[in-house]
Amino acid sequence: MKIAFKMTELSKEEEKFIVSLKRKFNKAIYQYGLISDGDVILVGLSGGKDSLALVELLGERKKIFKPSFSVVAAHITLDNIPYTSDLAYLKAFCEQYDVPFVHRNSSFDASTDTRKSPCFLCSWTRRKQLFDIAKELGCNKIALGHHQDDILETLLMNMSFQGAFSTMPPILKMNKFEMTIIRPMCLLRENELIQLEKIRNYQKQVKNCPYEKDSFRKNMKQLIQQIEKMNPEAHFSMWKAMTNIQADYLPKEMKENEYRN
Repeated sequence: MKIAFKMTELSKEEEKFIVSLKRKFNKAIYQYGLISDGDVILVGLSGGKDSLALVELLGERKKIFKPSFSVVAAHITLDNIPYTSDLAYLKAFCEQYDVPFVHRNSSFDASTDTRKSPCFLCSWTRRKQLFDIAKELGCNKIALGHHQDDILETLLMNMSFQGAFSTMPPILKMNKFEMTIIRPMCLLRENELIQLEKIRNYQKQVKNCPYEKDSFRKNMKQLIQQIEKMNPEAHFSMWKAMTNIQADYLPKEMKENEYRN
């Protein structure tokens, strides 16, 4: 049965918001050089608001003459995670934007590597499937639906738990896999995507992950919210800080021979 999507008439405020959202989306593409002529991009479509928004925004963007690129969406399900996907809805949603839809099923065994958390193994399994599909379909880039809040939360997590000033960059060339990861929504805030979800009335997928409570990401989200209470523009400062590294004002360890001299 084919699903028909009704495009409701937007208010002037909603139209203005979507124009602003697309402007920021396009700015990220040009600012970080995310898309080039001839790219074949695979979107990791989880079915959540972020990945649905990414399909919509890329689907609309590819209608513009330059850069010329094509898009495919892939949805990965795992046997051992109680995640109910409405595949008919996801396929129909992609068809709205002339984006081919691919579905693959897999699984992972958390007992095989107790050093890694189930969340890591789940993410790794999904990512491996995406790489396999991308190579199979001749894609040279994989687009993921991470927004600015995701990137800042990861920054804080890496600083807090790994002792590293690092995060998920807007573009990352994976030489080992001959693939490039892009995050075109890196300049969009999560609250903007929530607003888009309401306007478009995205259908939510049913998720009941038994491991989700073990994630520290929610804690980092709350931490950023607390920081923004002190400074509402804090996320802009944190984003700028990642490209404003003042090494002269940071600790520098001396090598052993330098110390002896």
